[in-house]
Amino acid sequence: MFLNIFINRLKCTVRDKELVFWTLIFPLVLATFFNLAFSGISKAEVFNAVDIAVIDNEQYQRNNDFKNFIEQHSKDGPAGENDVKLFNVKVVSQKEADKMLDNNDIVGYVTYGEPLRLTVKDSGFDQTIVKEIFDQYSQTVSSVVSIVRQNPSALQNGLAEDIGKSQEFTREVQIGTKGKPDTTVNYFYTLIAMSCFYGAFFGLKEVTDIQANLTKRAARLNVAPIHKLKALSAGLLADIMVSFAEILLLLCYLIFGLKIDFGNQTGFIILTSFAGCAAGISFGALIGSANKKGEGVKVAILIVSTMSASFLAGMMFDKMKYIVQQNVPVLSYINPIALITDAFYSLYYYDTHTRFFVNIGLLGGFTVLFCLATYLRIRRQKYDSI
Repeated sequence: MFLNIFINRLKCTVRDKELVFWTLIFPLVLATFFNLAFSGISKAEVFNAVDIAVIDNEQYQRNNDFKNFIEQHSKDGPAGENDVKLFNVKVVSQKEADKMLDNNDIVGYVTYGEPLRLTVKDSGFDQTIVKEIFDQYSQTVSSVVSIVRQNPSALQNGLAEDIGKSQEFTREVQIGTKGKPDTTVNYFYTLIAMSCFYGAFFGLKEVTDIQANLTKRAARLNVAPIHKLKALSAGLLADIMVSFAEILLLLCYLIFGLKIDFGNQTGFIILTSFAGCAAGISFGALIGSANKKGEGVKVAILIVSTMSASFLAGMMFDKMKYIVQQNVPVLSYINPIALITDAFYSLYYYDTHTRFFVNIGLLGGFTVLFCLATYLRIRRQKYDSI
C-alpha cells in the first residue's frame, strides 16, 4: 500500500506543471540572469596594463635608472609573486606620442627631464594610476638626491638599491580548497538554497490534499482506510525525490552550463542539496497544517517567509549575511536558507568539515521538528461531516 501511494503521489507531483515551473524553470531562468549580471563584475575586477608612451629624447637615453624603472613596470613579476604588469610602453618621438594620444592609442606619455612631465588627454582611473606611479618615482629620486648631498658616501653603502625596493608587510595565503575566492558565488549558493525551499510548495500541496475541508480529493482520502501518517509519509517522500531531482538538474546547469565553480567536494554538495530539499518540503507541510486559512493565504505566507529568509541569507545583498551574523547571530542558526548557504560556503572556503556538519545537523533537526509538528497537527484534525 505504501509503495502504491508513493508512486501515485510521485506521478501527481511531476504532472503539476505550475509547481514544476516555480521549482525548476524559474530557478534556471534566475541562474541565467545571475550569470549574465555577475560575469561583467568578474571581468571588471581583472586589471589590464595601461598603454603609455615615453618620449625618446636625449635625457631618456642617458638615464639607465629611469630605463630600468620603465622596464620593471612593463613586465610581470616572477611566478608565485603578486607583481603584475602595469604598463604597455612604447618609446617614440614627441610627434608620434602626440598623434597616439589624439587617437586614444595611449592614455598619456612621459617626458623625462627636470622635472619629469606627464601629459594626458583625459582624467580617469588609468590616468590616475600612471600619475601615482611616476609621482612616486619623482619623490624617490628627490629623496636620493637630498640624501647624497648630505652624505655622499651613502651611494657606496647601497642606498640606490635599498631605496628602490618596496617591502610588503602582508601576504596572500590560500584558504580551504580554493586559491582565489569568488565573491559572486555566494549569490548562487543562496539561489540553490532558495530553490530547495521552493520545494515547500510541494509540501504545502501534500498537506492540503489530505485536509478534507479544503479539497474533494482530500475528503475522499479521509474516508479511505489509510492511516494519515502513511499517506503523509509516502507523499512527502515522493515530493522530496522530485525536488531533489530538480536541484540536481539545477546544479548540473550551474556547473556544466554556466561553468560556476563550487569546488571539488561533489558528494557533500549533493548531501547539502538533499538536506535542503527535505527541510524545505517539511517546512511547507508545517505551513499547510498550522494555518486553517485557504490555500491562497498559505501560499502567500510561504512566499513571504521564503523570500525574507533568502534576503537575510544574502541573495539580494551579499553583505546581509555578515550583517546578520554580527548583529543578530541567532538568526543565522534558525534560518534554514542561511544554513544551506553556509554549508556550501564552508565547503568552498574551509579545509575542515566541522562547520559544514553543524549546518547539516541543524537542517536535519529542523526537518524532524517540522515533520513532527505537522503530523501532530494533522492527527488532531477531525471533521463533523465529510
